[in-house]
Amino acid sequence: MTFGIYPGGILGDDQGIIHPVRPDEPDHINEALDELQGNAATLAVRAYRSFAATVTPPQPTPTDPHAYLQRGRTLDLVLQFREPSGVLDGWPEFVRQAVRAGGRKLTSVQICEEPNLDLPSVDGSTPNVLNALVQGVIAAKQEARSLGHRVAVGFNAAPTFDPSDTFWSNLGALADARFRQSLDYVGLDFFPDVFHPIPEDQLADAVTAVLTAFRGTSLPQAGIPGTVPIRICENGWPTGPGRTEQRQAAFLDTIIRTVVAHAPDLNIDGYSLFALRDADSNAEGLFHHFGLLRDDYTPKPAFATYQQLIKELDNPPVTSAP
Repeated sequence: MTFGIYPGGILGDDQGIIHPVRPDEPDHINEALDELQGNAATLAVRAYRSFAATVTPPQPTPTDPHAYLQRGRTLDLVLQFREPSGVLDGWPEFVRQAVRAGGRKLTSVQICEEPNLDLPSVDGSTPNVLNALVQGVIAAKQEARSLGHRVAVGFNAAPTFDPSDTFWSNLGALADARFRQSLDYVGLDFFPDVFHPIPEDQLADAVTAVLTAFRGTSLPQAGIPGTVPIRICENGWPTGPGRTEQRQAAFLDTIIRTVVAHAPDLNIDGYSLFALRDADSNAEGLFHHFGLLRDDYTPKPAFATYQQLIKELDNPPVTSAP
């Protein structure tokens, strides 16, 4: 199991982009990443870049992820498709250039961000996103192979609870042989007990149900076999009003241990936590408080929890062939 984390301050909610009250402070961030990583061989640093040709795209976050790729840490890069016209002109080259710029420390590329959700801050609200997804995966893998770099290429999605949802079947209809041969993983973003309350004694069962449905129901609809690994790309639990820091630590411990317990039978090869620090620890909004650190970089109890889990559960990273 390879572990990772998003270290930036910018994030999206169901209305748009949230900016942190304090800018990224690389020294503090690297110190925190060093502590989390401990003696593990690596820790994946998650970063986001967006493509748009006719409007100004969202700013990259973190601004310079390579500043955090110390002590063997690697880059987990997300490339979002945010062109409002849905036209793909320039998109494949954007993907290829991002793979080139990532260099040898780039070990994974996620094409599109939650393309199955129609929300303003994610790619499911962008026209033609499925074609962008398929063409982006192919372009990223072709570029990685041409460079001789070992880069895992995939995409992510959120859990599907609506039986009438057609995202997966539509993807299966578009997915050709080049796409299937380029796909190294499928990511899952999920946030148990964040948007729908779950009693603590039912949390592990709820996590198990989501993981099992993703592997056994969603992926087969797109023709994605069990040999393609799942990665948990975003998971977290916010503190804030009515949500204690102690409960954050307890819930993350249960969620991560449950994911790792199911890794062998469901073919799960990675977990990335969202996020390192709060956007605004004094705000009332739910999305401002996902951090293991407060916005002043002081740790919540969950910081030590994740640090211990990495120490206990980390294994050497699994990467795909060029």
